[in-house]
Amino acid sequence: VIPPPVIHIESYSEDSISFSLKMTTNIKVSGYVVNIYWTFDTHRQEKRTLVIEGEKSIQKVANLTAHTPYEISAWAKTELGDSPLSFVHVVTSGTRPVSPSLKAKAINQTAVECSWTGPRNVVYGIFYATSFLELYRSPHNSTTSAHNGTVLVQRDEQYLFLV
Repeated sequence: VIPPPVIHIESYSEDSISFSLKMTTNIKVSGYVVNIYWTFDTHRQEKRTLVIEGEKSIQKVANLTAHTPYEISAWAKTELGDSPLSFVHVVTSGTRPVSPSLKAKAINQTAVECSWTGPRNVVYGIFYATSFLELYRSPHNSTTSAHNGTVLVQRDEQYLFLV
């Protein structure tokens, strides 16, 4: 039986999490697959995947959001196959940024100008879809460090926008 890896949170800050991975077995480990999940505004779940080579590992994940819950899941790739998943939860420190105030204005039948307020020197995601279900499951999206962006849409459709 292959045991799940042990995920240990080494440290965390407003914008990063450091964690270690190890196995409590003598089975040879070739690497790990790690997923980091978080949710924006209860509508959109995001995921970042890391593929890590080697038996023992300490990783630092940066560019995270302050005071946000993150779930880290990992499994090990071994000579006998993949291990079961293990999970750990952590909330970054600090104060969560205020949600941007979004305004969307149609430029023409296929372009919408989105603008918002919010902190400088951060990356914003623009998410849009024709239904709440699509907005949650598989929205169209783009990123920018600006406070505005033009989104191309299909004509004769109504869209929901989230920044």
